[in-house]
Amino acid sequence: MRAVISLGANIGNPHEQMELAIAMLKESTDLIAISSLYTTKPVGGPEQPDYINAVCIIESDLPAMDLLDLLHGIEKTLGRERNERWGPRTIDLDLIQYGTLLSAADELTLPHPRAHERRFVLEPWHEIEAKAILLTHGPISDLLEQLQ
Repeated sequence: MRAVISLGANIGNPHEQMELAIAMLKESTDLIAISSLYTTKPVGGPEQPDYINAVCIIESDLPAMDLLDLLHGIEKTLGRERNERWGPRTIDLDLIQYGTLLSAADELTLPHPRAHERRFVLEPWHEIEAKAILLTHGPISDLLEQLQ
């Protein structure tokens, strides 16, 4: 199934963390596309450095929870600590969309519940898949226009 994954980092060496996370995704999935790196302001949380963000598209046969576990494993390997909601992080991998799967489980909400309002997700995704549709919200090109 096709998955859209958002990546972000803003402490340590964000560029290196992003490269390592992408390399780990390449080893464990079929990486189809990766956006450019974007520098973005933090959204919510405490005062913190700007983020480096990207979006990638992968193909995977894993069940959704197993894919989420894989993403969390990459985060843990790269030193992610979950101390503060929306706080600074060495790496963050979010499963934005997985095929046409809809989920409202506590462990996994699909599509990602805030993706439609986050430029740092929509803009890099649009770069690599301009005609993409965010399930339950519509074309990402329309969502981007609404943010402007």
